[in-house]
Amino acid sequence: MTELVTGVILAGGQSRRMGGGDKCLRALGGRPILARIIERARPQVQALVLNANGDPARFASFALPVIADSVEGFVGPLGGILAGLDWAAANAPQGRWVASFAGDAPFLPGDLVARFLAAVEREGADLAVATSGGQAHPVFGLWRVELREDLRRALVEEQIYKVDRWTARYKLAAVEFPATPVDPFFNANRPEDLAEAERLLA
Repeated sequence: MTELVTGVILAGGQSRRMGGGDKCLRALGGRPILARIIERARPQVQALVLNANGDPARFASFALPVIADSVEGFVGPLGGILAGLDWAAANAPQGRWVASFAGDAPFLPGDLVARFLAAVEREGADLAVATSGGQAHPVFGLWRVELREDLRRALVEEQIYKVDRWTARYKLAAVEFPATPVDPFFNANRPEDLAEAERLLA
């Protein structure tokens, strides 16, 4: 049986290094970064949602459910991951997994979720995270829905906001992807990154 996976695109940050606003709505090659991410992520999952805070109307043209962080106060990516786990528990109760994608990484791998699922099965892991070029990319992960209350407690009661501090509690599969010719986890954090992304796209 094929595993049912819900995907969540994490775009709930405050984009300070980009000067504010929504990084995912910046244009890359004449199209919003978010459109490129949806194109790559949607075929890999059974349902896809967007984690973003504030007025969801600004994302209406993308036709995705928009979910705010489950915990108030901009607690970082784990808040968006928890929102995805909560949405999956309510809307896809037959699925055991949520895959997370960064909202500013337009080159993500087309086989990301398949390789995550293979790794957690092979290693008997609770979670998976992507790596490339010797660096972990914890925003790209595979998360067990059954861990959502553990994550909520960690955020609300323990104020654990760093992804790797929380994942250290569980058996984690690290899935390596080649960083050449383009690192698939390249993210556009600053205006100069956007210029580099245009170059890579060309």
